[in-house]
Amino acid sequence: MKRVLSQALKELNQFRRDRLTVALAFVLPLAMLLIYGFAIRLEAKNIPLSIQDFDQSALSRTYIERLFATNQFVPTPLPGPAPTSALDAGTAKATIIIPPDFERQIKLHQPVTVQALIDGTDVNNARVIQNSLRATTQFFLRTSDLVPEEARSPIHPQVRLWFNPGRREALYIVPGIFGVILWVFPSMLAAIALVREKEQGTLVQVYASDLSAVEWLLGKELAYLLVGLGEAVVVMTVATVLFGLRLQGDPTPLLVGLVIYLAAAVAFGLLVGARASNQTGAVQGTAIAGFLTALLLSGFIYRLENIPFPLSLLSNVIPARYFIVITRDAFVRGTGWVGVWYAPLAIALIGGFFFRTATRVLHRMQFSD
Repeated sequence: MKRVLSQALKELNQFRRDRLTVALAFVLPLAMLLIYGFAIRLEAKNIPLSIQDFDQSALSRTYIERLFATNQFVPTPLPGPAPTSALDAGTAKATIIIPPDFERQIKLHQPVTVQALIDGTDVNNARVIQNSLRATTQFFLRTSDLVPEEARSPIHPQVRLWFNPGRREALYIVPGIFGVILWVFPSMLAAIALVREKEQGTLVQVYASDLSAVEWLLGKELAYLLVGLGEAVVVMTVATVLFGLRLQGDPTPLLVGLVIYLAAAVAFGLLVGARASNQTGAVQGTAIAGFLTALLLSGFIYRLENIPFPLSLLSNVIPARYFIVITRDAFVRGTGWVGVWYAPLAIALIGGFFFRTATRVLHRMQFSD
């Protein structure tokens, strides 16, 4: 144990002397937090909508005002007489065409057709526009008492948003960013540190000493685990101040899961560093195998149920998937161990596999010809 601590102290001293590595460890994670936290927005807003009103009545103008009162659409003029002119020019994502007998037919309780032309280039955005237009129209008819009593539905649902009633996207995005940041940078630092030993030739001295591969890797694991904890404190503190995150319920799942997750991230970096031959390869390995999988296959942005087969199987061995469950529960839901008990166990198993594989790789290198 004493040799492991000495190795960890040596790594921390080297880390402290390298200003570029310190910047990589603390400045870049904060930059990623700010970029992702403020740039990613999953809810469509400020959608340009053009209107072609052939009725020009008081009721049609009220209907148009109701559409823009949702704060989801912004008015965009039609550049030409054709209703598709705004869509063709790319200045609008949808166009509403109100027929000339709009008010008269509604007051006579007769069906009236309002045409909506939607740009379907972005399928998700088109679906959001379609649902919003439909819901706004139904709300307009219901609140204006334009639908006869016998035609109204006897069911009036009362919907309440649980856990995030204000629909703050930061409560969903920012805890997910923790899973990406705290996987990429600790693993990258560990990989670079191990490869640097190869490039400088100091790894040969380790082979010649009585220090085993397990002890040597444990020293690096402990050192960069402490660095990762420092990164976590800085990133989460800044996120708390900027985005108003607050812990919900029992914080122990987050604390336990954080330590296990950082240990797994460092073990992954050690594995990549053991296989890479230079620092460029180590950075590319952690960026491709670590960053892309944590970003795309963890449920950070895309729902896990939407990942197609066979990539859906790969998502089961992505530690970021389970840590994001922990962070979103800690900062949004607050269910505690009852809801996330399996996540630290899964991360520990995957991290143990990474560390064991890195140990075997170094052991083969030590006794190879």
